[in-house]
Amino acid sequence: MPTPPSAVDVARALVAFPSVTPDDAGALPYVQRLLAAAGFAVEIVSFAEAGTPTIANLWARFGRDAPNFVFAGHTDVVPPGDAARWRFSPFSATLADGALWGRGAADMKGGVAAALAAALRFVARGAFKGSISFLLTGDEEGPAVNGTVKLLDWALERGERFDACLLGEPTSQATLGDTIKHGRRGSLTGRLTLVGKQGHVAYPDLADNPIRALAPVLDALQARALDSGTADFDPSNLEIVSVDVGNPATNVIPGEVRLVFNVRFNDHWTPATLSAEIERRVAAAAKGARYALAFDPTNAVAFLTARGPFTDLVARAIQETTGRKPKLSTRGGTSDARFIKNACPVVEIGLVGATMHAVDERVAVDELEALSRVYQRALELYFAASERG
Repeated sequence: MPTPPSAVDVARALVAFPSVTPDDAGALPYVQRLLAAAGFAVEIVSFAEAGTPTIANLWARFGRDAPNFVFAGHTDVVPPGDAARWRFSPFSATLADGALWGRGAADMKGGVAAALAAALRFVARGAFKGSISFLLTGDEEGPAVNGTVKLLDWALERGERFDACLLGEPTSQATLGDTIKHGRRGSLTGRLTLVGKQGHVAYPDLADNPIRALAPVLDALQARALDSGTADFDPSNLEIVSVDVGNPATNVIPGEVRLVFNVRFNDHWTPATLSAEIERRVAAAAKGARYALAFDPTNAVAFLTARGPFTDLVARAIQETTGRKPKLSTRGGTSDARFIKNACPVVEIGLVGATMHAVDERVAVDELEALSRVYQRALELYFAASERG
């Protein structure tokens, strides 16, 4: 078996692929070669659906026995924007000032690289009882339709089973290992149109200004909290993200007002119950005004991995490796953990995300290698515990 590469070496190779969603650009074939050389069975599987781009995904497994410890993540990245604003070319994977610079270094090619390096070191040490797998997608930063959710179903249909999963999203806040994500809030987007009648501002009796209904509707949506939160979740939060009348004239009463809002919700709600509550509030505030309310389809529901043996094991791996005692958190946006939680317990621990999606995205080289050691220690603890029964 070849000498395992360092996390930095793998991360540099991955960052050099311009894998902006949905273009893989060679990132997953590189991972395939790396894992296959170490004895993993590896497949690249593509999925498609009408109206969405075809996406390449990777499934790999070392061993056939239970338990099966899974690393999950994504190799796609958001666009870099204006490359001229970057200190180094976004896909040059430059090492400078003790950091790896480039799009995806933090979110989340660095986390994928740390997991790959840790797994390769672990399997190179010799036999262990169990299996290590990888679920990697190229669709996390995009629609998330042809990625992890379908790859997971594909693997389960083949008879694969999962016992625990680490997802390497950049969850650390200030220092590596200070935060573990053991759940995520859901996300629901609503679109509300208040309908009036267009007319001349000099003849208001011949028109119906829908803006008059706007203030009470906004108040109904935001003045009263949706809930008070729980021990594990912040209160659900609704934010208005757009208000538009599409009216360039100063002498025209508009015919409609369009609002867009997004709710990040905790496990008090499902998309169905939350939609019903919002509809109730709008109906009460509109007071007979005409309106149309619709919600975008969502696959982002709130979930929680209960505190227990797996969260304790991951926390112990972090503390033994970094000396830090992590806190459990459910804050932030959504992730592919929302799909994996249906198959097995999943927690997220990754790099500091201060520069993710930003110009000059970068991650400290020392943190990359430290994260890889955290992952390796998690593997050691997990399989030692499974052997004890």
